[in-house]
Amino acid sequence: MAGPAARSPTKLMALQLLLWHSAFWTGQEAVPLDPASSLPVPQSFALKCLEQVRKIQAQGSVLQEKLCATYQLCHPEELALLGHSLGIPQAPLSNCSSQGLQLTGCLSQLQSGLFLFQGLLQALAGISPELSPTVDMLQLDVANFATTVWQQMEDLGVAPAVQPTQGTMPTFTSAFQRRAVGVLVASRLQRLLELVYRVLRHLAE
Repeated sequence: MAGPAARSPTKLMALQLLLWHSAFWTGQEAVPLDPASSLPVPQSFALKCLEQVRKIQAQGSVLQEKLCATYQLCHPEELALLGHSLGIPQAPLSNCSSQGLQLTGCLSQLQSGLFLFQGLLQALAGISPELSPTVDMLQLDVANFATTVWQQMEDLGVAPAVQPTQGTMPTFTSAFQRRAVGVLVASRLQRLLELVYRVLRHLAE
């Protein structure tokens, strides 16, 4: 009897990317934070950031749910190859997840990552009449969080002389591409925030 239909090469590659990415993030999250990494960051800053993270996570979940319900775009792992071909960048947070947590490096990477997502969300403008208000609100919340982080960097005297400039953002040739990237952006933003939330909880203790 013939076995199940063979997976297409595209689906196999997408599955491999998903497994690799899941293993990477699982490893990052599994690393315990060193108690010595409790650096002198004001508790009020950590608590304010936690509140902003929760708000962004809620908005991101709404965007994912709407994309799934309206356009049946429910599985970001199936869109990984499309994201790669469009050059959708990742936001590294290596300085926030190691045992040797460095506040300066973590804040710098976090601020850069939030700035990146601001640009990606801006590129999604006009995604659809139903989704645009959610994307706009999400972009505003991310911008506010980035401002909070930047102000803390200034208070610590570690802010660069000028804020980073926005790199080249993806361009889309179809409404499907824009919506598919919306799924990827929302999913990746949620993963970034999960790690940031863990670090902030540690700093707030």
